[in-house]
Amino acid sequence: MKYRRSGRLVDMTQYLLAHPHQLIPLTFFSERYQSAKSSISEDLGIVNEILTSRRLGSVETSAGASGGVTFIPTVDMKAAEHLIDELCDRLEDPDRLLPGGYLYMMDIIGDPALTQELGRIFASYYRRDKVDAVMTMATKGIPLAYSVAAHLNVPVSIVRHEQRITEGSIVSINYVSGSKKTIQTMSLARRSLKPHSNVLIIDDFMKAGGTIRGMMDLVQEFQSTVAGVGVLTEAVHEEEKLVSDYTSLTKLSHVDVKNKKIQVERGNIFQQNT
Repeated sequence: MKYRRSGRLVDMTQYLLAHPHQLIPLTFFSERYQSAKSSISEDLGIVNEILTSRRLGSVETSAGASGGVTFIPTVDMKAAEHLIDELCDRLEDPDRLLPGGYLYMMDIIGDPALTQELGRIFASYYRRDKVDAVMTMATKGIPLAYSVAAHLNVPVSIVRHEQRITEGSIVSINYVSGSKKTIQTMSLARRSLKPHSNVLIIDDFMKAGGTIRGMMDLVQEFQSTVAGVGVLTEAVHEEEKLVSDYTSLTKLSHVDVKNKKIQVERGNIFQQNT
């Protein structure tokens, strides 16, 4: 089908947004729109200009026979800060307070539009780290992990406490729960993560960091490396965390259980260079 230029620009933009971090040959667009590569290159320049000006990402070009273009999603940090500030206000609702200093967050994690934006922030931050897979712990971290993975165009590896017959052979490790100080077990299907992968760990809530430390050890069992650790909310408390190198979107900085007061602020991701 022959497209007018306006039609090409709309369709091309939609395709790039739907296929982030994927190398797309110029011949693909040339055949798709029945247009010369020179015209496609001009169109991509226009698309890149708009995406860059809106701080949605950039279209990067690779030269050579196997070259093409790749859309790299980014975020407008001012808009991201505004989004997180609104999220902090929501999290400070005293009705969210749960026993043990935890917060009720299922409505946040279960909001598809919000989760997509939160995942985009993490994906933008780790866009240059050549992530091969996103790892998370079942179950509450799954929506955010899938959002991050979608923006990075990589698979998700889900770690579980219990073994499932449908997952086949597994790798299991014991780890120390940071908050409960008890020995627990986590496992991951052997087919879920390729050896020598660069893994981004995503979790919804980090208190002492025992679960994340366990996932970091599990990554090593697959002869893989940890590309980074991202958490939606970190809890600040007197105990030393078992994880020191991580990025957080929000920080639970103070909890007064008696008076039911909660203080939440921006996480450390906004204090680091992006």
